Amino acid sequence: QVQLAESGGGLVQPGGSLRLSCVASGFTFYTYDMNWYRQAPGEGRELVAGIGGSGFTTKYSDFVKGRFTISRDNAKNTVYLQMTSLKPEDTAVYYCNAGGTRWFGQGTQVTVSS
Repeated sequence: QVQLAESGGGLVQPGGSLRLSCVASGFTFYTYDMNWYRQAPGEGRELVAGIGGSGFTTKYSDFVKGRFTISRDNAKNTVYLQMTSLKPEDTAVYYCNAGGTRWFGQGTQVTVSS
């Protein structure tokens, strides 16, 4: 049974930082690219960042380049999203996803507000 469990969200002031984690189980983690998506209220789900199975290749959407960093620890079956210089428009539910699948976690809420 595939499980993806996100954590680390919360309320942060503009300019602040958060680190999201996603622990995976039920599949061979290191063989999958992993992605972070987000969905703001009233909006569709959008890709934030992705990382290859080995961790050597990464990709970012333009709106987070230079601010967010995706990484993974295959020994822990965990993918991370380090978010810095957060803006109010980053407010959303953040989901992790195994690349090429419809497997998503339950999401973690990130709210950026003063």
